[in-house]
Amino acid sequence: MTSWFVDANVFLRFLTVDDQGQHEKAAGLLEKAAKGRIRLVCGPPVLFELAWTLRTAYKTTGANVLEILHGIYSMPGIALTDKTLVGSALTLASETGGEFADAYIAARAHASTCSGVATFNRKDFARLGVGMLDL
Repeated sequence: MTSWFVDANVFLRFLTVDDQGQHEKAAGLLEKAAKGRIRLVCGPPVLFELAWTLRTAYKTTGANVLEILHGIYSMPGIALTDKTLVGSALTLASETGGEFADAYIAARAHASTCSGVATFNRKDFARLGVGMLDL
């Protein structure tokens, strides 16, 4: 079975149907993966890009973005790099109302046994319950 790293624009075309031809190709690709004919690989940067684009260009709410990301996380035929941390970040973002990218940073800091995060974004990281360096 062949493996392919999938870019955010494939998920965007599938979700938004703003280009019918690309939507059909994306749907076909995801269906092949779900049926085990190919293996798709996806990583956190793709999820960050997808979340950002959905929020900014498509005005998708944070809750809906998390629902979409969770759907990709659970999608058959897609292997996520750093899957454990992605799962932790999705849970943390869902529980706190935080952004996925910030939740991923907080989860990574925790998993790396760091004391916390050095950030100027104190408000958002305080919500995530992560220690912060006093800058």
